[in-house]
Amino acid sequence: MARSQPVAPTLLPRLAGRWRRVGPRTLRFFAASGFTPGTKVTLTVPKGLRAAAGGTLSHPVLERYVVGEPSTVRLVQLLATLGYLPVHLASAQSPPSDDLRAQMRALYSPPRGRFVVGRGWPVSLRSLWTGQRALVIRGAVMDFQSQRGLPMTGVLTPALWSRLVSALVHRQYNHAGYTYAVASEASPETLTLYHNGAVVLHTLANTGISVSPTALGTYPVYERLRSQVMQGINPNGVPYADPVQFVSYFNGGDAVHYMPRASYGYPQSLGCVELPYAAAQRAWRYISYGTLVTVI
Repeated sequence: MARSQPVAPTLLPRLAGRWRRVGPRTLRFFAASGFTPGTKVTLTVPKGLRAAAGGTLSHPVLERYVVGEPSTVRLVQLLATLGYLPVHLASAQSPPSDDLRAQMRALYSPPRGRFVVGRGWPVSLRSLWTGQRALVIRGAVMDFQSQRGLPMTGVLTPALWSRLVSALVHRQYNHAGYTYAVASEASPETLTLYHNGAVVLHTLANTGISVSPTALGTYPVYERLRSQVMQGINPNGVPYADPVQFVSYFNGGDAVHYMPRASYGYPQSLGCVELPYAAAQRAWRYISYGTLVTVI
């Protein structure tokens, strides 16, 4: 645009910032804040301005667009800072947590930094962070959604971005800590529970029998029930209805829960990870929505 033009374009919704000339024919908007993801923005270039090609606009020109997704790097930074990941953010450039404008800018221009895995976590979780980070992040998002009363989908939405920034600005950290569970099918079968990098439970457990095995892999907890009657059909065709307690579903119908057995440590379930009563009660205190359960 020509140097002589005093009139600047406008943005709706309004956004704090200034238009500045950065070249003989170019204006640039320097934002003091940022739009919320998903915001519908209208840019109006007023009539009378001279275009770069040399002509003068005889009428206003409108451009409309929808603000896109912020940086995925910033998502991980926010979750780590809020305490929903087994890592912390090491950065000397992080904006003040209570500076809303700076936090909005950081959504699209995250500060430089690195993620440091906390001490005490097992190799399996470190491997997940290196090779399946999206799964770790999904579990963290589910945990955040659960604690903030949002639909627990594990999926990013514009509303979720706003709630993440709001949680940081208002210092709404995850005081429940980070939990990770490992169910081992090695003999004797066990469940080990890690919380904030320390082992808080190591107990004998039962996994699925050969005709109804517990699937190997890592899954986030998606449902928790203090008690219920589990119903289904045994492999021999006989129906069952078993009262169980301290139930945390992590993969389809597979859950960590208490099941009364004469002994523990070998395959007896139809896919669940069964625990003795005291162990299941203790596990219930730590396992939350989004907690990752690895079956090895």
